[in-house]
Amino acid sequence: MTPQIEAFLEMMAVERDASKHTLAAYGRDLADAELMLASKGGLLKAEQEDIEAWYANLAVRGLSAATAARRRASVRQFYRFAMGEGWRKDDPSRRLDAPKQGRPLPKSLSREEIDALMNTVASQDGAAALRLLALVELTYASGMRVSEVLGLKLAAVQRDPAYLIITGKGNKERLVPLNTSAREAVKAWLAVRAKTANKSKDREKPIDSPWLFPSHGRSGHLTPRRFAQLLDIAAAAAGIDPSRISPHVLRHAFATHLLEGGADLRVVQTLLGHSDISTTQIYTHVATDRLAQVVHKSHPLARKN
Repeated sequence: MTPQIEAFLEMMAVERDASKHTLAAYGRDLADAELMLASKGGLLKAEQEDIEAWYANLAVRGLSAATAARRRASVRQFYRFAMGEGWRKDDPSRRLDAPKQGRPLPKSLSREEIDALMNTVASQDGAAALRLLALVELTYASGMRVSEVLGLKLAAVQRDPAYLIITGKGNKERLVPLNTSAREAVKAWLAVRAKTANKSKDREKPIDSPWLFPSHGRSGHLTPRRFAQLLDIAAAAAGIDPSRISPHVLRHAFATHLLEGGADLRVVQTLLGHSDISTTQIYTHVATDRLAQVVHKSHPLARKN
């Protein structure tokens, strides 16, 4: 990574308050472009035709339209910064057209499938089952991102709050309500967690951990991958195809079921922590498609056809 790219990332962190995930993505995109353009002198010396050739080659390399669009955005922002710093007098990326990309509908689960999943987990014994039930209930009841759920501190839930204050993407805070079912699941997990926290043989619950869902891993708390693995096992036991479920699908189900129930789109946007309502609008398509299926299947005239 060149000093100029590092300076750009520092600017993004300080002046635009970019999250660590955004900075990591920009860093990867720009490092890749710098490597691919090395024979042309790198980003600072590449000409317009070099940038266009690099961009066209992204599809040849098998990158998706979404990834290509992000790399285009990264390079264009870098060149704006470079011009502002006086490193270049022109922007060789100015003619790059954004790739056309269809927006895939998010996966979701029906309410019946959510009930089956929770009933399956609740029917199992042991601390692991109580922990998974708390994870599922929290995610589905609040629509929190998996990183937000797993990053919850123990202190945040010890007083049985009716809502949580979450710091999401871009370090933006929002209120997240918790329903009775989620709060009861958390309390049940806390009771078991407290009893097992001092058992040294329990490798998944470190002593005196500040995390709600602790682990002996590097992060100190349960990882998204482990959460996903536990969901796969529970889904299979509930008769749900594991390929259709993930922690993020629970967030999708939260938004979809709210809209199906008549919730206002702006409210759902706020609950999900979306900065742009167009990101939330995609759930309206999921809800509409499902309602259309219900009508087609249930309406007497539709059945005649």
